[in-house]
Amino acid sequence: MKSFASREASRRLAQPTFVHRPAIAARRAANIRIQEQRRGFRGTRRLLAVKPYLLADIGEGITECQVIQWFVKPGARVEQFDPICEVQSDKASVEITSRFDGVIKKLYYEPDDMAKVGKPLVDIDIQSEISPADEALLNEESSGAGGGGGDQEPPSTASAQEQGIELGRNDTKAAIGDVPASDQSTTLPSEPSPEDSRPQRQRGKHASLATPAVRHMIKEHKLNIEDVEGTGKEGRVLKDDVQRHVESAKQSGSAPSPSSTQTAPLASAQQMDDQVKPLSPVQAGMFKQMTKSLSIPHFLYTDAVDFTSLTSLRKKYNAGREKEDRITPLPLIIKAVSLTLQQFPLLNSHLDTTTNPDKPQIILKGGHNIGVAVDSPSGLLVPVIKNVQSHSIASLAQEITRLATLARGGKLTSADLTGATFTVSNIGSIGGGTVAPVIVGPQVGILGIGKARIVPAFGENGELMRREECIFSWSADHRVVDGAYVARAAEEVRKSVEGVEGMLVRMR
Repeated sequence: MKSFASREASRRLAQPTFVHRPAIAARRAANIRIQEQRRGFRGTRRLLAVKPYLLADIGEGITECQVIQWFVKPGARVEQFDPICEVQSDKASVEITSRFDGVIKKLYYEPDDMAKVGKPLVDIDIQSEISPADEALLNEESSGAGGGGGDQEPPSTASAQEQGIELGRNDTKAAIGDVPASDQSTTLPSEPSPEDSRPQRQRGKHASLATPAVRHMIKEHKLNIEDVEGTGKEGRVLKDDVQRHVESAKQSGSAPSPSSTQTAPLASAQQMDDQVKPLSPVQAGMFKQMTKSLSIPHFLYTDAVDFTSLTSLRKKYNAGREKEDRITPLPLIIKAVSLTLQQFPLLNSHLDTTTNPDKPQIILKGGHNIGVAVDSPSGLLVPVIKNVQSHSIASLAQEITRLATLARGGKLTSADLTGATFTVSNIGSIGGGTVAPVIVGPQVGILGIGKARIVPAFGENGELMRREECIFSWSADHRVVDGAYVARAAEEVRKSVEGVEGMLVRMR
């Protein structure tokens, strides 16, 4: 009995402890969760600061490039990988994208300005979580750009920019910001001019954006893109818009008023002033390359090629096909050159004078990487068709179309423009017969194709006949190739083009 009472007392005394244990355990679990949540916020953090975004190295030893167009404006919100701008080097155009989410605060360049690699491109207010590595990189960029924040605006100015009003280049508020309020209120026009009475045109979101071809037209006509009314998507200016604007300007200027007649001599005198323009990136690259080419002794050789068989084959192949599936003479000529390079490998080589200037050497190239000169709005570009020896005629035609489209749109990459072992210039697509093509080192040869023309000729029996003829103009580095070698190679190409059926039999 005594034993039973002692056990019962012990049980009752122990009951309160078991009652409170669940509450204590719950509190401990809650504290652990709070600590884990607090630790969870320490992985990344927001960098609430305006930082300069530098123009990164785009390769090929390029130190500067031209800003073609901006895709953003101050106050625009961007996300990671959104395009910021498009730049043009002497080789290709590249789209620069954002690495962070944030708001653009400042653009350091205007369109057509030359941007320096490693210098600030834009100021961006980063509003996303960044990794420690990116934060360290931004700190290096800001210190390299001038002390990290020396050019930043005061908080009051920044808060004013974050409002919905965007100040343009000719904004009245920006122009009279330093004038006292009393002076601003008293300078009111007595009578609105006809231009001011017109309703202001609503500009689209992308009204200031245009393709390089359109910007070339605007430069050519000395226009301001903001004056041209765009009919493209979201107000984008198209080629037709520029032409329409030019025509309307001519019509409005065709009936001069008496006042304009009096000032006509003065205006014509002003138009005759000299203009100084810097070289574009493409022109600068061409200047450097052609200056080097002056040191190459050129051996020139021309030959007349009969296109009758080639044209007949093309007509049979193109009959009933869509325009994009038809072939031109160029892919057939390039294939004939490739077959000839297999027999004359010296023309498919590079002259190496840099490894050991005292002992130059020849590098015979295995692949036939043939560059094709293309006339683009930004200038002469030479995209490269890689491994022509492995292409068919149809695949060559497709590759030529693809590269020409990219070149005229300013979308060629550095990979599309490098590695050529031989060059073909189809100047005949514009005009001309005999040309003197310039070799692009370290290549040792180039072929210029003139315009095909119908000429009278004599047949095998002396009869007069109609003949389609084209002049092929060759240039070779006379330090490496002698004249007889070039003549034999040119004769082989002529035979392949004139007997195109035999060339097709030789293809692999």
